[in-house]
Amino acid sequence: MKKVVLGVLKRRLMMASLHSWRGIKACFKHEEAFRIELFLAAVFLPLAPIVASNAIELALLMVSVLLVLIVELLNSAVEAAIDRIGLEHHDLSGRAKDQGSAAVTLSMLVFLIIWLSILIG
Repeated sequence: MKKVVLGVLKRRLMMASLHSWRGIKACFKHEEAFRIELFLAAVFLPLAPIVASNAIELALLMVSVLLVLIVELLNSAVEAAIDRIGLEHHDLSGRAKDQGSAAVTLSMLVFLIIWLSILIG
């Protein structure tokens, strides 16, 4: 029984990883904002251990960078789903896209608040 459960978990993890990687690649290919944010993450994540003075600060700095990427992925997923439904203007579609954009903006604000708070100290 234990081998069966471990086999299922291993297969699930492998499939989830595959789907996640495909999602990241698709977002990179189709979303300029994600490419820019990924570049900035590549700059800021290595800086985090240099800027942080303890483990809590390090975690906050790193999580704030990753939060922007997570929210951008979700925003891009919402936009793709809406565009799949139809490209004509609809108030609800516009509202959903605007709210996704607002979520990205707020995640960037969280990033700025955390980084500036720790840098200024």
